[in-house]
Amino acid sequence: MTDHVYSPGPTDRTVRSSAGVILTVPDDWQLVSPGDAALTRRIKAAGDHWIVQERRGRRTFTKGIWTSAATVQQIQKELIAERSTESFAKRKVADAKRREKVQTEYVEDFTGAVTEYLAFHPKYAELARRLARAISDHATPVGSGTVARTKRIPVERRAEAAVIAWMRHQTTAYDSMRIPRIKGERREVRRMLAAVSRDLLSCYRRGEERPKSCPLIAALAQTSASDDSLRRSE
Repeated sequence: MTDHVYSPGPTDRTVRSSAGVILTVPDDWQLVSPGDAALTRRIKAAGDHWIVQERRGRRTFTKGIWTSAATVQQIQKELIAERSTESFAKRKVADAKRREKVQTEYVEDFTGAVTEYLAFHPKYAELARRLARAISDHATPVGSGTVARTKRIPVERRAEAAVIAWMRHQTTAYDSMRIPRIKGERREVRRMLAAVSRDLLSCYRRGEERPKSCPLIAALAQTSASDDSLRRSE
């Protein structure tokens, strides 16, 4: 079955086709929000449905799926029955443990890749360890949407991109900059800041002495202080 994919329409119960045509959702249909993968799969397999997606920049977000309300109710009833069984509960626990193991292994691999990219002089080994952990903690959570979660590029490139992104936000004034809404301007600013960040990293790779006011040291100290404060509040 071919999926019918649309973008949001001008009103709640309308969608827009790729050709720009506005379609009205049938009266007996309901919108099912994303989040339940099993429900979505069964709706797609059950019959007619409209998938609603919205493009924002380079990313596409699913807004939900329209289909017959009766179909949704029937599938939900079946899923409730299946999910109340002991076998389903055991499978959920096993799946959770598997995902946790995979995530733990990935965090370790990614942290190692970040450390390798940093390649700090031995005198800064402890700083590199702390920095790699801070970047990994920020970039690797499931659902974070960061470059560390993509599978489209090798982990080495993910590590480099994550380091540069972390430094852009933590060691530069990027977040408070007023960047003109001119095509390519934000990309150029990011390129410039990335060059500054790479120059800073080079100082640590050469083992040069750095002042305590160094933006990298200051940012890492602030991150550590925030983490300590969060742990005390738990």
